[in-house]
Amino acid sequence: MSETYSPDYETKAEPQVSAVEMAQAFDEFMRAFEAFKESNDQRLQEIEQRMAADVVTTDKLERINRALDEHKRTVDQLALKAARPPREGSAAADHLVSEHKAAFASYVRAGETASLRALEQKALSAGSGADGGYTVPTEVESTIMRALTEVSPIRAIAGNRQVSSATYKKPFARTGAAAGWVAETGARSETNTPVLEELDFPTMELYAMPAATQTLLDDSAVDIEAWIADEVRIAFAAQENTAFVSGNGTDKPKGFLDYTQVADGSWSWGSIGYIATGVDGDFASTDPEHALFDLIYTLKAGYRGNASWVMNRSTQAEVRKIKDGDGNYIWQPATEAGARPMLLGFPIVETEDMPSIGSNATAIAFGDFQRGYLVVDRIGIRVLRDPFSSKPYVLFYTTKRVGGGVQDFGAIKLLKFGTS
Repeated sequence: MSETYSPDYETKAEPQVSAVEMAQAFDEFMRAFEAFKESNDQRLQEIEQRMAADVVTTDKLERINRALDEHKRTVDQLALKAARPPREGSAAADHLVSEHKAAFASYVRAGETASLRALEQKALSAGSGADGGYTVPTEVESTIMRALTEVSPIRAIAGNRQVSSATYKKPFARTGAAAGWVAETGARSETNTPVLEELDFPTMELYAMPAATQTLLDDSAVDIEAWIADEVRIAFAAQENTAFVSGNGTDKPKGFLDYTQVADGSWSWGSIGYIATGVDGDFASTDPEHALFDLIYTLKAGYRGNASWVMNRSTQAEVRKIKDGDGNYIWQPATEAGARPMLLGFPIVETEDMPSIGSNATAIAFGDFQRGYLVVDRIGIRVLRDPFSSKPYVLFYTTKRVGGGVQDFGAIKLLKFGTS
């Protein structure tokens, strides 16, 4: 649940990533990609000449493929670290601390609640300290939410709304208002009114429970707010991203893969359309890229401008081997550190919560997720200090409320690895 505590990490700012370090990591990634292409070209040539690839060549290709993923992960982590603003030293933080931050720090370190309770009563907070903990300062909430966007792949590309109520309700017009052409002096007939319906996005409670020793809490050099933010962000991101992909909507958001899936020729509002590769559990043996082209153009033009591919690492490794009819690789690496790789001109978002290629698996999604999927965050993250349940550790039961679901069923399409 929580990351291992390191005193050095908590008591001083993280070292900044240098441009040289970033450039070296990106160069290693590009060299690995060139080696991958050379090895895959050899494999394809062997298949063409002998109807099968040599085992040594195949094993070499898979090793390079795995190494390529590792290099990409390193580059992405360095880019994320470089983009993270440096932390302030404890002296500067103490000098600039707000009344809320000071009260919150006293609560976290020593369990003192009087100042924090007074502040929340003054702000007409709905929660009570005895039952639900206390709201973290705005700066801490912003840090956690920013980190979630950086770490959670679906949140990074989805639409987002912040609400103060338990449920976000969005009206939409299933049928628009009627319109038509008319002569300047012609009679205007009454038009039909639009049919309005409503989508509900309830927010569900997500929690993390990092633990600390009292020694850590007593150490004034430790930025305790930053420690809490770092501890909960990974736990929150992992749980919510899984829900955004495949959650069933019970006590968690509803993932886009949990909606009814239908062949795109029979698609209707309320379901997610898919097309099939024509082969159970695989791409077609000839012209496998055609299924990907078909998926692109299944999506209406208005959605394609901001569309992304969503797949896991193993699926991307298979896509990376495919060439088009002119002998060009359809997968292309990012042009710079921190950017996304491209597939047929559209960026790839990698998340391990997507299923792998298998029988009838919808392993690839394509669409405008900003319009298609909505993440709803209820304002406020709360922390309840618990020094009793796991002595000698102090637990911090940290909760936030988040919901999610499809808001535009025409904006997301799936590729199914099956015959129909």
